[in-house]
Amino acid sequence: MQPEETAPYKRIGIVGGMGPYAGLDLVKKVFDQTVAARDQDHLDVILLSTPSVPDRTRFLLEGKGENPAHVIFQVLESLEASGAVVAGIPCNTAHSPRILDVVLRELTETQSTLRFVSIIEETIRHLRERFPNLRTVGVLSTTGTLRTKVYSDPLRRHGYHVIEPGEALQEECVQKAIYDTTYGIKAESNPVTAKARSDIERALSYLKDEGAEVVVLGCTELPLAISDPLMFGLPMIDPTLLLARALIRETHPEKLKPLGKT
Repeated sequence: MQPEETAPYKRIGIVGGMGPYAGLDLVKKVFDQTVAARDQDHLDVILLSTPSVPDRTRFLLEGKGENPAHVIFQVLESLEASGAVVAGIPCNTAHSPRILDVVLRELTETQSTLRFVSIIEETIRHLRERFPNLRTVGVLSTTGTLRTKVYSDPLRRHGYHVIEPGEALQEECVQKAIYDTTYGIKAESNPVTAKARSDIERALSYLKDEGAEVVVLGCTELPLAISDPLMFGLPMIDPTLLLARALIRETHPEKLKPLGKT
């Protein structure tokens, strides 16, 4: 008897631990977006969840501790050694140039052949393709992502007007919804607390009132709380979903499901 045919070996690597449930969410979305009728139809995925990666926001805002780039690079090396040919990081803050530029430089210096997929680039690609007439983009993110302009700079380079929460709303609602040790998503990921979701909804309402046409959930913890495709009548853009689809596209494009309507 001939063995059942399986998909060609092109392993997807995922740098997890930032936070741990965000890594799991990315793996789940890779599975969800794969055309598969049986176990053997799914793709080869390896998640390396490494909680020792230093906090990205603390490094960016306080300049304290080791640059997370060095541990992220080591994880990528391990993924490549385990057979990964493409990899993504389900953490938007880790894509700050102060971190990601170091990671990419170290990959180049070691002559790595691992293909890196940027969650930021994939989000902008999606906006341009899916919403050709879009002008104003709302963004929710960690304070580290906001202040280092991880989304706002590239979005503005592509001609978008960007709306983000003011400082008070950012600290009182968005940052606490992610980081508060009693109710934040990092502390309570499954399920997310009602308080965290309520705080995020308050920030979403503000973005709508300020004229946002879509909202990018620019922290991989946020889609854990907001899974609705529409909130306050606005399309919610999930970068984790877009990264999952890109990882499939870069390995087995024939296995990528059509994207559902927003």
